[in-house]
Amino acid sequence: MDRLEENRGFLPGLFGRGKKRSASNGGSTSEKKLNPGTWSVVSRVPSRPRNHFIAMAGEFVGTFMFLFFAFAGTQVANTPQTTTGNQSTDLPQGPNPSALLYISLCFAFSLAVNAWIFFRVSGGLFNPAVTLALCLVGAVPFGRGAFVFIAQMLGAMASAGVVKALFPGPLAVTTNLGGGTNVAQGLFIEMFLTAQLVFTILMLAVEKHKGTFLAPVGIGLSLFIAELGGVYYTGGSLNPARSFGPCVANVSFPGEHWIYWVGPALGACLAAGFYWFIKGIEFQTANPGQDFDDLEANAFDPDTDLSRPVVNPNAVVDRSTTQNLAALNRDESKQSMSPERERRLASLEERYRNDQSRDRRNTDGRSREGRPRSSLTIGNHMTQVPTANDEPPKL
Repeated sequence: MDRLEENRGFLPGLFGRGKKRSASNGGSTSEKKLNPGTWSVVSRVPSRPRNHFIAMAGEFVGTFMFLFFAFAGTQVANTPQTTTGNQSTDLPQGPNPSALLYISLCFAFSLAVNAWIFFRVSGGLFNPAVTLALCLVGAVPFGRGAFVFIAQMLGAMASAGVVKALFPGPLAVTTNLGGGTNVAQGLFIEMFLTAQLVFTILMLAVEKHKGTFLAPVGIGLSLFIAELGGVYYTGGSLNPARSFGPCVANVSFPGEHWIYWVGPALGACLAAGFYWFIKGIEFQTANPGQDFDDLEANAFDPDTDLSRPVVNPNAVVDRSTTQNLAALNRDESKQSMSPERERRLASLEERYRNDQSRDRRNTDGRSREGRPRSSLTIGNHMTQVPTANDEPPKL
């Protein structure tokens, strides 16, 4: 079995972090760690201006995406009902907010639920544009992507055929330009909507974090806001398979069908390019403390950042010592530490030992009484933490 299948997390086998194995470790194979790499120029830029730039870039793109989808939905809701709507919305006299909301919810919840179901099986992609983006960032091999693409197209054709056979009336789920939208507008609408969805997947599923297991919720919500702004004008495809399947079932391809391939493909490239950009400039260091991986730990300053949570607020160990020591001990090796960092670690270890000695003196009598106590691992150390049934230590 492909080694990639052994990785953990949302979309398993695609986004887990691999570790190299050498013959000295008893293995001859290696796993490729998903890491676009840091640009060499980044290491020469002082951390303060670099972090300011990262924050500015994130705020610009985030504000643009937020207001773009908010404005798009508002534009649809305020459009007078005098123009011809899109066939997929079944709104011949213009947009109907209730119908738009219903269609958007159908797509959003369907994606969220099925992604949650199938992420352990195939990764839960369901979209050739998403597959393309994951291949571009190195999360999915191109060979695997080709097979997944074929399966997605077959699934889209099968689903459209079954719906046409089961439900009475003509199949009215095709995607066409509506609301007076021209081809260029439709192309860029599809591009930006797809970029939003794909970038959400990259940040919530590809990037490992504490909320990765909830990624399907965020992905479904991303599709929801995209559909609100796009259903009336383009049918809100964002997915070549979603547009191709109904056309095959109806044996009819509109002249603008190509935009439902080119638009999502451009959106996937746009999202993948921006993802590589923020990875290259180490976006994690601009707003540290969100997930606290190794990169954030290296940039952690115990004198200015004491925001890390404590496992038990009633723990005997001093909070600041626990937080800082846990941050510094996240590195498995001290070889890459700077002299200043080594001195800080030594100082924290000394404070920790002093805290341990003090706590043993203060709680020695209570420990002999046999009350249950739990363990708290801090770095490579183990200390005892009072349980809920313990009384406060007598100082």
